[in-house]
Amino acid sequence: MPQAAGAGGPAARRDFYWLRSFLAGGIAGCCAKTTVAPLDRVKVLLQAHNHHYRHLGVFSTLRAVPKKEGYLGLYKGNGAMMIRIFPYGAIQFMAFEQYKTLITTKLGVSGHVHRLMAGSMAGMTAVICTYPLDMVRVRLAFQVKGEHTYTGIIHAFKTIYAKEGGFLGFYRGLMPTILGMAPYAGVSFFTFGTLKSVGLSYAPTLLGRPSSDNPNVLVLKTHINLLCGGVAGAIAQTISYPFDVTRRRMQLGAVLPEFEKCLTMRETMKYVYGHHGIRKGLYRGLSLNYIRCVPSQAVAFTTYELMKQFFHLN
Repeated sequence: MPQAAGAGGPAARRDFYWLRSFLAGGIAGCCAKTTVAPLDRVKVLLQAHNHHYRHLGVFSTLRAVPKKEGYLGLYKGNGAMMIRIFPYGAIQFMAFEQYKTLITTKLGVSGHVHRLMAGSMAGMTAVICTYPLDMVRVRLAFQVKGEHTYTGIIHAFKTIYAKEGGFLGFYRGLMPTILGMAPYAGVSFFTFGTLKSVGLSYAPTLLGRPSSDNPNVLVLKTHINLLCGGVAGAIAQTISYPFDVTRRRMQLGAVLPEFEKCLTMRETMKYVYGHHGIRKGLYRGLSLNYIRCVPSQAVAFTTYELMKQFFHLN
């Protein structure tokens, strides 16, 4: 594909820019989530206090799931995750580049601030477009072997639509998701972009190398990319995690016994804080999220930077 894009010169490259940008983001998202799929499953089980694993910690749950459900149990819901994450990653990374350009040219905002604004807007755009797929993925991931409510992705879609208010049923928990995604995506893109910019400005030879598709553009070396992506993910997760816990509980809806006490974002946060406190409630599973998020974001940003070169986006 890069050869075909390059054969016609700059005009041909511009013709397929949106498609190539979409593919680069989608591939980056899939690689990142596949890397940490077992940790994602455990996070959902812990966040919503699944009764089979509620007494366990992160590592004991990682050991218990294969014993109870087999090793494939660690990947339950991952099919729905891949269906969701390709468009999610594609939209997020593509929208970030577009918003960044728009904010710089139309609003005149530059420096580091435009990365924060563009990242927040890109994250919210991707969430709204792919939220129903995330809802189904969480429902499938929460199920335990022998107690299945849904037989698969299509059945979950049909059941939620029929029993939980039609199309609006797929958007339960959207508000805390957006409130959490704005700082998460904004801080994540801001931190990575700032680290990249500062690193290439002050130590270009040590940290950078010429891009394979454009020698005039400096890019970070792969191991530095991984490090910057991991730091960005860790900082962003710490800030937005309580919203993530709230979102998961609202998404699970009628699956949880306390469903009627968690109908709104405020009620859900109040219930979690009142019954479980901050450390074991609003921040339950955070240690797992660090283990999960650091490699995930590291792989996402690194893969995207490599795909930008592969698809001649620099």
